[in-house]
Amino acid sequence: MSRRPGLFTLEPGRWAYRADLALYGAAVLALAGLLLVAGPTQQAAALSALVLAGGVGWTLIEYLLHRFVMHGLQPFRRWHHAHHQRPGALIITPTLASATLIAALVFMPVLLAGGLWPACALTLGVLSGYFAYGITHHATHHWRADGAWLKQRKRWHARHHHAGQATCFGVTSGFWDRVFRSAPPSLHKVPVPTLPLDAANRTAVIPSP
Repeated sequence: MSRRPGLFTLEPGRWAYRADLALYGAAVLALAGLLLVAGPTQQAAALSALVLAGGVGWTLIEYLLHRFVMHGLQPFRRWHHAHHQRPGALIITPTLASATLIAALVFMPVLLAGGLWPACALTLGVLSGYFAYGITHHATHHWRADGAWLKQRKRWHARHHHAGQATCFGVTSGFWDRVFRSAPPSLHKVPVPTLPLDAANRTAVIPSP
């Protein structure tokens, strides 16, 4: 895998990595604002339900993609292996690829089947879930865990990285691991992982979110 920064690489560089998170955050705010300002008020309850369904649905998509695509299918398995080998590296799915997939698999089908506003609502839910995933995954590797929730997520993800990679596939939630029985029996003995070290100077890497 090339480490040269670029729009279509898995390791695009610090600024492109930050831009990816910022763009998805901005997309969530823009789509939410559009629905609040211009969305049909008579459909408010139905659209709100679609947003919620998209957010909950993302947690299942996240689990299935991680377990069966990133750990099961080539070339995705090889690409994801780079993250397991270098967990402190700023590796992401290229923004154009992730945005295209969300547009093609979420927005366009709902647009054709149900119209613009349902498509916007469901896409907002999925985008919110994807953005939460990006922030949470970044935090598990690069942020200090001061709160109980983040400590638990860091332990959970550390177990995935260091327990043969056959457990703890959920990043934002452990719900589907419990449903599909890929959750570990206990995390009490798993320490909260320390911040990753930069290979060049062995100092903690703490990129801004």
